[in-house]
Amino acid sequence: MRLASGLLRWIAVVLTLAYGRAWRWALALATLLLGRVLRRRDPRQAAGRRRGRIVPAGLPAPGAETVVVVLLAISALLAIGFIVIYAEFGVADLSNELLGICLGLSLAAVAAALTVIAKRLVVSEEVEEPYPQAHPEEQEKIVEIAHESAEAITRRRLLIGAALTAGGALGVSALTPALSLGPLWYTDPLYRTPWRRGLRLVDQDGRPYTAAEVEEDTFYTAFPEGAKETEELGGSVVLVRLPPGSLELPRERATWAPQGIVAYSKICTHAGCAVALYRKPTFPLVEPKPALVCPCHYSTFDPARAAAVIYGPAGRPLPQLPLQIDAAGYLRAAGNFSGPVGPSWWGVRSGSAR
Repeated sequence: MRLASGLLRWIAVVLTLAYGRAWRWALALATLLLGRVLRRRDPRQAAGRRRGRIVPAGLPAPGAETVVVVLLAISALLAIGFIVIYAEFGVADLSNELLGICLGLSLAAVAAALTVIAKRLVVSEEVEEPYPQAHPEEQEKIVEIAHESAEAITRRRLLIGAALTAGGALGVSALTPALSLGPLWYTDPLYRTPWRRGLRLVDQDGRPYTAAEVEEDTFYTAFPEGAKETEELGGSVVLVRLPPGSLELPRERATWAPQGIVAYSKICTHAGCAVALYRKPTFPLVEPKPALVCPCHYSTFDPARAAAVIYGPAGRPLPQLPLQIDAAGYLRAAGNFSGPVGPSWWGVRSGSAR
């Protein structure tokens, strides 16, 4: 047994150096399984059992085993409930509290199950003696103590199955929020807005904007024509006109700003506040270019460079809306935004952004 375990350890070291830590974990598991098989066949272990038990025999406790199985089943059901609630409702309104309740009670049920196992199913004995030196016989004695302490458990397969079910459900529930970041999860709603090609830009009274009335050094707010009131918040844009020669848009957006008119989402990419300030270059030494400013935390965006962040806590540019001018001179959308609106899709769509 010691020879086989030592050989596996040397193989683990070599493969870890060559391929990384994953091989070490795999071989550690193989060593554990091989050790259990060899221990059952080890004549010294059998001799030790013939000499007598080290730990007193415990009485079977089927009632306690049933309690453990029930607690683990409850934990698994609560973890599954977490997954269902998250997939169905996300983290909006009351579901946020329900998610916390499900996960907290699931972990509490696991803790209660482990407590019952420790108190009722595992035989314990306190012995005061000097700490033994590293010796094969002493190590084998410790292994035998651990083995005998669990002999009172009569339905091991049932308990192991319940533990694997609860652990698997908890593991999946822990991964569920990460999967919603994509691409494994359904992420199309992140890009869903009321904008589509050909939709006119209108003011708050529903009057369409023409390209001629959009002046330089002026800030405009526009909405998608005919959009529902609940969709206007996520679809609102800021309109500004810049000298065409000052634009530094990506090559694929070369046609998105006809006559120098650009449109960006009005929802700040930091905390979802409304971008409501337009900084004109009054003092060229410190403010050389126009900028869009969010008044909540002063995230500042450069409209000439695809709303790139030039100051503040925002982590990404404002999504840009492609524009086109029709034969009558009205401004229309040429497609959807260049990216997801706001810091989080659910905050904007639920109306909580301000």
